[in-house]
Amino acid sequence: MTIQPRVPFDLIPLLATLKPDDRAAIEPLCHMQGYEKGEVIFREGDPADRIHFIYAGRVKIVKAAGTRDVIIEILGPGEQAGAAAAFERRPFPATAIALEPAGIVSIPEREFFALLERRPQMIRSVLYGLTMRLMMVNKRLADMTGTAESKAARLFLTLADRLGERSGESAFIPLALARQEVADLLGITLETAIRLMSRWQKEDLVRTEKDGFTIPDVESLRTISRA
Repeated sequence: MTIQPRVPFDLIPLLATLKPDDRAAIEPLCHMQGYEKGEVIFREGDPADRIHFIYAGRVKIVKAAGTRDVIIEILGPGEQAGAAAAFERRPFPATAIALEPAGIVSIPEREFFALLERRPQMIRSVLYGLTMRLMMVNKRLADMTGTAESKAARLFLTLADRLGERSGESAFIPLALARQEVADLLGITLETAIRLMSRWQKEDLVRTEKDGFTIPDVESLRTISRA
């Protein structure tokens, strides 16, 4: 007999606030699955029939834009992917790909919302989580305006805020991104991303390390972000 691992509720803020009896009600609906780096979790245009919660690793959300893809955002542990589309019952507007080995809890959309109808006390937590998700998307869209340098500064500041390990005035972002992924996140060409990151390396604004990025002086980068 295969024993289903326990759902890591405490690692997912939207589910962590649920009371014990609500957790017991939702746990049978949860499916846990691991994804290797590069594996697709869902594709743009697929029916949003499941809500996905990340409890380990990071996932990039990629949007097709003409002949190229643009990374809309990077999600980490505790965040949900595709919840807004499932809530509106429309296809996924983008593709989700594991940026590194990741663990996902998936819940069927119909069963999830049927459970909410039976247990209305759960709705407040879910709506709060969805509202925060939409606010993050709107901020990401706003960050896509301006020059390549200001967009890059806002991107690395956002990554530092969400993932960074602070030490005095500096921050380390434990996320290795290829130059193409930086370009996709910023909506710029690969050549522009290479030139920008090389110049920032020489100017000691953002150092590219083997396992991430170091920002020696966060405030210097914040000044560039306002330009």
